[in-house]
Amino acid sequence: MAGRYCSLTQQSAPAFAPGLTAERRGALGGGSRMWVNGTVLHYCFFDRDTDASVIPVPGTGQSRRVSWVGTEEQRDVVRECFGEWQGLGIGVSIVEVGDRSEAELRIGFQSGDGSWSAVGRDALRAGVNDRTMNFGWDLTAPGERGTALHEIGHALGMLHEHQSPYAGLLWDDEAVYADLAGPPNHWSRDTTFFNVLRKLDRDEANAGVWDPQSVMEFAFPSGLILEPEQFRGGLHPPGTLSPADKEFVLRWYPPAGPASVPPPALVPFRSVPLGLQPGEQADFVVEPPETRDYTVGTFGDSDTVVVVFEERDGEPRYLAGHDDGGTPHNATIRARFVKGRRYFVRVRLYSAWGPGQTAVMCW
Repeated sequence: MAGRYCSLTQQSAPAFAPGLTAERRGALGGGSRMWVNGTVLHYCFFDRDTDASVIPVPGTGQSRRVSWVGTEEQRDVVRECFGEWQGLGIGVSIVEVGDRSEAELRIGFQSGDGSWSAVGRDALRAGVNDRTMNFGWDLTAPGERGTALHEIGHALGMLHEHQSPYAGLLWDDEAVYADLAGPPNHWSRDTTFFNVLRKLDRDEANAGVWDPQSVMEFAFPSGLILEPEQFRGGLHPPGTLSPADKEFVLRWYPPAGPASVPPPALVPFRSVPLGLQPGEQADFVVEPPETRDYTVGTFGDSDTVVVVFEERDGEPRYLAGHDDGGTPHNATIRARFVKGRRYFVRVRLYSAWGPGQTAVMCW
């Protein structure tokens, strides 16, 4: 029998403009779910009696409330796992807050709703009173700590490792459907296909090689995998961060530079060439000379994501963002800057194509 598995919700595919080259599509596929480096990710736990789902009671015509509130012991497991990812030295900071309106990641513990998470920046699509992550079983049970590490991996932008096109796994499809249709998952065929059998595009994969030891890999019993032969008896990852997991997250979120070296200033009406390679990022600071509405935008033939943060209590807090990936238009943000405050502009390049330089400017 299969174990309990993470069930991601299927998202609609991004609508790219027609005629994109394979290079542009590839760069967008791999990077669009990732946060810009230097982001401070805030998470909170649902903790009120009113934080609950209303679900129908079969055969009664009535409904009941199912709480999203977890025990302090379960919350501690999640905190420890956030700390383990953070402890790798990644360039994204992870901070717990008590106010859900300040949190990009909002975590519930609804039993029976499965364990799942929004992937990377998909969390920004959820309403402030909605979960972006759920744990549907007891994380304090033996062997379940890996579930928290796995869901946090999704929150950082990682996808399921067994769906990597580099895995070379040949499944007994009907055996997989039958196994996951039963307890404890009770998945539909669509859910099983989306979370297990569907192959990712090469540019979506976490890496260019398959890592069967990844924390993003499911454990499978015997009888589901036909090839490679050594996995016919099952696949049994340890539920810990593998060396490849650590390499992936540090590649996307490299450690920040010394605090004594501030980012260069972005001065109003003065453009700054970017000179980035695909996947690279440039950071700037804006200290507005007057309080007014400003526009921050990129120029040139490029796909970029631009995010603006406002410094509050010494910490950059998300203010606005724009992703122009796959469109003919450049990323442009309009926001009110206040004199005496500091703002941070982060630009990550997906791809560039034309002969001219790409640049960023504030005006």
